[in-house]
Amino acid sequence: MKHNAWATTALAVSATLLIAACGSSHSSASSSGASSSASSTTSASTTGKFLGCMVTDTGGIDDRSFNASSWQGMQQAAAADSNIKVTYLQSTSQSDYIPNINTFLSQKCGIIVTVGFLMGSATETAAKAHPNQDFAIVDCSYASECLTGTKESNIDQLVFNTVQDGFLGGYLAAGMTKTGKVATFGGEDFGTVTIYMDGFWDGVQYYNSKHGTHVQVLGWNEQTQKGSFTGDFTNQTKGQTLTQTFISEGADIIFPVAGNVGLGAAKAVQDADNAAGSQKVNMFWVDTDGCISAQQYCKYFITSVTKGIQSAVKTAVLSAANSTFKGGTYVGTLANGGAVLSPFHDFASEVPASLQAELVQIGKGIADGTIATPTKSPV
Repeated sequence: MKHNAWATTALAVSATLLIAACGSSHSSASSSGASSSASSTTSASTTGKFLGCMVTDTGGIDDRSFNASSWQGMQQAAAADSNIKVTYLQSTSQSDYIPNINTFLSQKCGIIVTVGFLMGSATETAAKAHPNQDFAIVDCSYASECLTGTKESNIDQLVFNTVQDGFLGGYLAAGMTKTGKVATFGGEDFGTVTIYMDGFWDGVQYYNSKHGTHVQVLGWNEQTQKGSFTGDFTNQTKGQTLTQTFISEGADIIFPVAGNVGLGAAKAVQDADNAAGSQKVNMFWVDTDGCISAQQYCKYFITSVTKGIQSAVKTAVLSAANSTFKGGTYVGTLANGGAVLSPFHDFASEVPASLQAELVQIGKGIADGTIATPTKSPV
């Protein structure tokens, strides 16, 4: 596993449980050293700078999730090294992936960062055709079968073992529910989505085994790999409708793994609480700290189940700029700070101290391998 130095910087598990995801998803592409113009003809040869280029998935640059986090990482790299200039192209449909990558190939980008499981094929094809071009891809790897051909040494795979913090999230949800029912759903049936849901489901079961409870999980079953998906990461109406269904079935904690679709879930939670006249339904956010990326709904977020995309992307860009780039796999974990729960924010005084202590101990067990976190969606 590459980026070995990162593991040495991991905090004690009692601290990593509450590390915040960095920055706001409302990143402006106009920050120093950055450009966002899809029609830009800027190239490394004309600027004299190292050009870091990013292609978004269809969720867009401000998806409050993995696209936004990846762009933050690009910007952080530019802030760390004044010789780096970063830019992005936005994909409005899957047909944009190849043209966007080709545009960046023509601009002589020092590294091309692609974002998301769906971009695996386009990235792999380009990497094979251009073996001297550095690529990094977020949430995609050979191990997850997102990349399927012969391993290309010029692809840096940035993946996150979010079954671990998903497990902690499930345990927390089981400890916080008042109705005995919690729910999760995905945007699309991808391994990078279901790995969260596997962890969440298993965390609930672990809580039940320790406390003799019978908390139910709606929307996913880790054993059968069957559950609920909206079919994309953009349609907030679908997220709102599905969440309303879960609430009507008795769920009082909702965990959407669906990017911008999760904003629809948050609206459904808000509407349900307004109708009840009290805050009876709450939720978790995913990928980033929701109290930063979706501040308007912070009061409903018990926590966020995050991944350290910003740091991983920043490191990949800096390594390419410093000529130390090596293709391979970075895996973010609970132990190295790449897959952790965010702070509890408004719920800091609502989560019982005893439950917080249990989470710390379980986190230690996950990190040292004494507590298993199985998933059928390997990273």
